[in-house]
Amino acid sequence: MESATWCNPLSFSLLNSHSRHHSQYKFMAFSTLHTFPLPSFPFSFSSSSSSSSSSSSSSSSSSFHLKPFSFFPKPTTLLLNPRPLRSFPRPMHASSIQDAVGGAISLLQSSPATWHSALLSNAIIFLLGSPILVTGLSLSGISAAFLLGTLTWRAFGPSGFFLVAVYFVIGTAVTKVKMAQKVAQGVAEKRRGRRGPGSVIGSSAAGCICAFLTIFGVGGEAFSRLWRLGFVASFCTKLSDTVSSEIGKAYGKTTYLVTTFKVVPRGTEGAVSVEGTLAGIVASVVLAFVSFLMGEVGSHEAIICVLAAQIANLGESVIGAALQEKEGFKWLNNDAVNVINISMGSIIAVFMQQALRIWCP
Repeated sequence: MESATWCNPLSFSLLNSHSRHHSQYKFMAFSTLHTFPLPSFPFSFSSSSSSSSSSSSSSSSSSFHLKPFSFFPKPTTLLLNPRPLRSFPRPMHASSIQDAVGGAISLLQSSPATWHSALLSNAIIFLLGSPILVTGLSLSGISAAFLLGTLTWRAFGPSGFFLVAVYFVIGTAVTKVKMAQKVAQGVAEKRRGRRGPGSVIGSSAAGCICAFLTIFGVGGEAFSRLWRLGFVASFCTKLSDTVSSEIGKAYGKTTYLVTTFKVVPRGTEGAVSVEGTLAGIVASVVLAFVSFLMGEVGSHEAIICVLAAQIANLGESVIGAALQEKEGFKWLNNDAVNVINISMGSIIAVFMQQALRIWCP
C-alpha cells in the first residue's frame, strides 16, 4: 500500500486520502500555493509497498497525510490581506454624553461660583435669551452686557445675575412704552431704545466695582455684606431713574425743572413729573423686594436701597438741570451722569447701613 505525506503551513481540513486520486492533490497543492503567497516549504511524496495479506485484495493504493510543521505560525499572526486595515472612528457612547452633561451641570451648580461656571452659565443664558437681548441692546451693548453678566455671576452667583436680568427686562419694557410718541416728540432714546456699551457701562459701573471688591475679598467677611448692599442699591437707583424718565416722557402731564420748579417740556434734562416719580419709586421697591426674596439683602437693607435710590435720583436731577451739557461741562453727557447717579445710590446705601450699625448696635 502506498502512502504519501504532504506538509503545508496552512491549516486546511483533512481530506480523505482513500477517495481521491494523486492528480487531484497535485492540483490542490498547486492552486493553494499560488493563491496564498507564502514561503515555500519542502513537502515529500513518498510511497511504500505493503505485502500484508489483509490488504492484498486491492491493488497498490496511495494515501495522503496532512501534517503541519512544528514552526507553523499562530493563526492570529497570519494576514491573508497584505493591505493595512483602515481604522474607523469610534461612535460616541451615551455614557460619554451623560458624563459631559453631568459635568456641565455640576459646574453650573458650583458654589461659590467660579470663573468657569460664570462663563458657561452666562453663555447659556445669553444664547437662550438672545431674542430679548437684541430688542434692548445693540451688538456692542450685548458684548458689554456679557462681561457684566459674567462678573456678576462670579461675584454674587445666580441670585445676583437674576437681579440684573430683572432690571434689564423692566428697563427695556418701559423704554418701549409709547415709542412712536417719544420719537415724534424727539425725546426717545437713541436707536429706538437699544442701549449701547456706553449706556451699559454707565448703568453698571458702581455694581461692577462692588463685584470686584467682593471677588477679591476687600475688607474681609465684615465688608462683604456692604459690597452686596451697594450692588443692589446701584441697580435699584438706575431702574428707578430709567422708569421715572420713560414713564414721565410717556404719561407725564406736567414736568417741572427740579431746581426752579418751572414748567418745562417733557424730556428736559433735570425735569421731573408726578407720574414719573411715582413710577420710579414703585420700580425701586419691586427690585428691592426681588433682591430680598433672592436673599441678596435683608428687609431693612431693602428699605435702605429704596431710600438711597430716591435720594440719588434727586441729586441726578439737580446735576442734570444745573450742569449737564452746559458751558464747560460738555463732557457731562447722559452716560457720565448715570455713573454719578448710581455711584451716589450705592455710596448712600453703604453709609446708611453703617450709620444704623453705629446707632443701633
